[in-house]
Amino acid sequence: MDIVRPKKKKNKVAIYGGAVVGTGAFLWILSTALAPAIPRVDRATVFTDVVRRGTLVIQVRGNGTLVPEQARFIPSVTAGRVERRLVLPGTRVTASTILVELSNPDVQLELLEAERQLSAARAQVVSLGSSLEQSRLNQEGVVATINAQHLQAQRDAMAAESLVTRGLMSSSEAATARERAAELATRFRLEERRLVVLSESIQPQTAVQAEQVERLERIVQFQRQRLASMRVPAGADGVLTELNLEEGQWVQPGQTLARVVDPSRLKAVLRIPEVQARDVAIGQRAVIDLRTDSILGTVVRVDPAPQGGTIAVDIALEGELPSGARPDLSVDGTIQIDRLENVLYTGRPATGQSGAGVALFRLAPDGNIADRVSVRLGRGSVNAIEIREGLREGDVVILSDMSQFADAERVRLR
Repeated sequence: MDIVRPKKKKNKVAIYGGAVVGTGAFLWILSTALAPAIPRVDRATVFTDVVRRGTLVIQVRGNGTLVPEQARFIPSVTAGRVERRLVLPGTRVTASTILVELSNPDVQLELLEAERQLSAARAQVVSLGSSLEQSRLNQEGVVATINAQHLQAQRDAMAAESLVTRGLMSSSEAATARERAAELATRFRLEERRLVVLSESIQPQTAVQAEQVERLERIVQFQRQRLASMRVPAGADGVLTELNLEEGQWVQPGQTLARVVDPSRLKAVLRIPEVQARDVAIGQRAVIDLRTDSILGTVVRVDPAPQGGTIAVDIALEGELPSGARPDLSVDGTIQIDRLENVLYTGRPATGQSGAGVALFRLAPDGNIADRVSVRLGRGSVNAIEIREGLREGDVVILSDMSQFADAERVRLR
């Protein structure tokens, strides 16, 4: 006999299903209604600072080097081969210290040829003077002879006139005597003029030849100086900083052989980013960090053109230089641009430029929650920046980069 089993009620399944669906819907509604969780930030990974009121010193910073105020570059006057290096870089030298000895046979030959031409020109001066003087003396003899003939012709003409009046000579012979006297008078004047011209020409001709001798003397002097310059002197007192030559090396005219500087007169040349250098001006105070010492200075020159995104600024150093100061030493420098009195300021945030708006997280009084606030920045310095709007004195703000929480209105510090 079959046992009749009781049938399960279908309405119980429906109840269970509805309960599950309802619970899911309730949880979904609850999750959408609740606010998202506050992001958490490790307190040890962020840097905070307090907003203060007081004096803010506006500064810009840059790195650079110490360079000599005066540096003497020693070039090669003539081509030559390096025979000896007599001084090594780093040695203190005087103006007469010989640094390098060069050699070039062509320079010696050119000097000998110039001396030969000078000797020939001097001999030509002597020969020309003797020749011109001989010509002048000959012309004086001619003038004297013509003068004597002229005087004799005048006497003959006078005698002829006397004989004509007494009937002892014909008028034709007397006329011939007068014409002879007139001819000799004309020749005398011409020869006398020729003597004057010849005498006046002696000095210009000898002067031209003397100028040629002077030119050759200067050429000889120049060639001697070229030969002497092959023993290269320092030319100034100081320290030899460069001498990049090797024995046997051939150098060209004008090539820099060495550099001598005065180590007691140095200046700092800082490279300031061109964005920050717009407020740098001559006369501003600066502090130069030599790693081991610091020294005060003043801005004396600002390069008008940027190079590689930076502006070169020359700083004149004050007082006695520290013992560690030397040419080409790497330094850091800070230039004081301005002083802002009674302003709000804090440390420079990781993001945000001077005069721009930026979002910062301000800590609540309990120090566990930080809310996002809009802040208007003012003028900035090396490590601090002016606060114009958005914060009050005593507020604590996070200066670290918080760009990963750009969508969060608040964060929790743990």
